[in-house]
Amino acid sequence: MKPNRLQQVLASGKRPVGHMIWEFASRGIARILESADVDFAVYDMEHSGYDVATISDLLAWTHGTTFAPFVRVPEGKYHFIARILDAGALGIMVGNVKTAEQAAYIVDSAKYPPMGHRGLGLSHAHNNYIAPTPTEYLEYANRNTTVICQIESPEGLANAEAIAATPGVDILWIGHFDLTANMGIVGQFDHPDFHAALKTVVEAARKHGKYSAIQPGSPQQLEQWKSVGFDILSFGADSALYRAALAEAIARTRD
Repeated sequence: MKPNRLQQVLASGKRPVGHMIWEFASRGIARILESADVDFAVYDMEHSGYDVATISDLLAWTHGTTFAPFVRVPEGKYHFIARILDAGALGIMVGNVKTAEQAAYIVDSAKYPPMGHRGLGLSHAHNNYIAPTPTEYLEYANRNTTVICQIESPEGLANAEAIAATPGVDILWIGHFDLTANMGIVGQFDHPDFHAALKTVVEAARKHGKYSAIQPGSPQQLEQWKSVGFDILSFGADSALYRAALAEAIARTRD
């Protein structure tokens, strides 16, 4: 189990920067991410056609890279969380976490005893197929595995402090489109209520010694949301970034 670069960057006092992959499940994507010097990548199962086998391939291709591979599971259930971690993810993201009880279940599924009840299937992909010393490995894996809870609803927003206070939760990540949709202001990222929500999540995470994250999709969003104080930033998703870059290049070529 390789070191978690996101955790290393945070420990150094810097802001980790990443990217989301939900379209390009190619064997070269890991090397592309590495060459771009991302600190982490989130492979998304919620809004893609990726199944566990595809994710397992994507995670295998990250071997030999330095960035931390995380996976957003389609639902916060044990059979997704544990299998994805066994495939080699260094962390899991769960969408639309609404309560501390839900957050505690996610942690319980992701962490080995005594922190949780994740089953032990050792000498597998997450161990590079080498048998670890169980006691040492469990302690290391619990420290090295990142748990990300997305805040995407008014209920989650109201419970942000309780979710952040849940032992084992590392990051509160705002899902900005879903949050605005569930607030009745879909896509209105300049709305005062959305700005208040950003501050609520950042302050809740900070109060409980956790981290806050968000994924801007444009330079304007990046500057606005960086100024709020987010600890972690993930810039855009692969297909959107590719389409925007290609559209600009095609327009320049035509001109």
